[in-house]
Amino acid sequence: MEIQLPEVPLLRIFSLLDGLSLLRVCQVNKYWNKVANSDHLWRNLCLKRWSFPYQCLGMVTWKQFFLTQTKRERRMACARPEDFVYKEATGNLGILGPMAYLSGGGFPMSGQEKSLICTVSSKRMLFVWDVQEGTMIWSSPVQQSSIKYLVTLPQMYLAFTVDVQNTIKVWNCQHVDALATLTMPRACFSFEAILTSDGPFLMVGNSEGDIFTLTVPELRNVSKVNAFNYSVDLLRCSPDKKWIFAGGIHQHIVPRVLVTECLLRPSADRAPLSVSLPFPFCCGACWAPRRANRITLMFRRASFKKTGFATFDLTTEWTQDGTIIQANQIASFLLPINMESPICMGVGDGNVIVFESGPHLFLFTINGFLLQQFQDHQLTICNLWVDYLRVLTTSMDNYLHLYTWEEEGRYPHLKSCCHLEHRRDDHAPSCYYSKAICDNTSIVCVVSRNRESSVLVMYSLNM
Repeated sequence: MEIQLPEVPLLRIFSLLDGLSLLRVCQVNKYWNKVANSDHLWRNLCLKRWSFPYQCLGMVTWKQFFLTQTKRERRMACARPEDFVYKEATGNLGILGPMAYLSGGGFPMSGQEKSLICTVSSKRMLFVWDVQEGTMIWSSPVQQSSIKYLVTLPQMYLAFTVDVQNTIKVWNCQHVDALATLTMPRACFSFEAILTSDGPFLMVGNSEGDIFTLTVPELRNVSKVNAFNYSVDLLRCSPDKKWIFAGGIHQHIVPRVLVTECLLRPSADRAPLSVSLPFPFCCGACWAPRRANRITLMFRRASFKKTGFATFDLTTEWTQDGTIIQANQIASFLLPINMESPICMGVGDGNVIVFESGPHLFLFTINGFLLQQFQDHQLTICNLWVDYLRVLTTSMDNYLHLYTWEEEGRYPHLKSCCHLEHRRDDHAPSCYYSKAICDNTSIVCVVSRNRESSVLVMYSLNM
């Protein structure tokens, strides 16, 4: 006689499985199939892999969402140069600066999703482009001052800009005028937009070491917290939106991690909960995408001649005297002094660090063990872009290179995927830095050949 586990303990066991294993147990028998198709199991898998808030999925189940989204990611990972449709935007664009995707927050399931990209121009304008069509679909009026920072909130199709006069604007990239405008009293040095269970917020770090938290889209001030006495050059929110990292490139700045809730719901009689990370000269910081309490810092030592990395796990402890935050340093190492100091960094699953040095791309463990080294560029890598799926590099040799994360073995490793030209039929080395970003269906690169204008190169997967 066949004995079956009750549904509750079977659900508990199935919750330990990954997506592929869960699909396999669906084939064992009808009972296991019913339990393994639980929306609760597939929802947890989705939130674990894509750890940010979702809008309504409509009639789509979490399992359908997981399978469709995974298929899209694998399609990009397997793409070859000939699989991309090439579009190029030229003309009177000025020098294109910061850029960010305006799409990507809703994950439409129709298969006809569009990639929309925001770019800032030296013409004092904000542009929005349809990547698949290679066309500009919206532009802001010419602003009074040059725009220096841009962030987006794709889940709400909103863009946020800061100009050199420290004026913040919220754009829905449909109407001519901004939804809201606020001029800050001090120079803005960092900028972060987040979507939490309490709603959307904008966080701004200024030259005095203050962090302002503003409502979206109204830009109403919720709180003002002083992190330290120098400019807040880095603001990084953890994937689960629980923590905010604040740092600065100054020898007297010790970076801090604050509890986000304390900034969203400030208390008049006590300071926000925070903890210091004892590594000044911090020039980079990345939260692990799937370990929301783990952060890795890149710092300088010995008059910037040495570069090191330190990794911390954040924990919260409740005591009789109140809540205490602890930062447990779990690893650190210094790079060899003969290695050219990296400018950019990224992290994989929380156990590996990726960074550039000259024309090389390196993958190290958080303890300093070299895992991989690539030289897919002939000239110095000038830009590195990293997310939980992909790594993009660009250099002055007129090429960008795409890598994807592979999770087989003890540590994740990088798979070299494809080499794409910045501009087709233009093989002259660039005199200026190029930069690139991507999503599941496209890659966008800004190439500047002179001091007056840029070219926007758009690659989209041939559907």
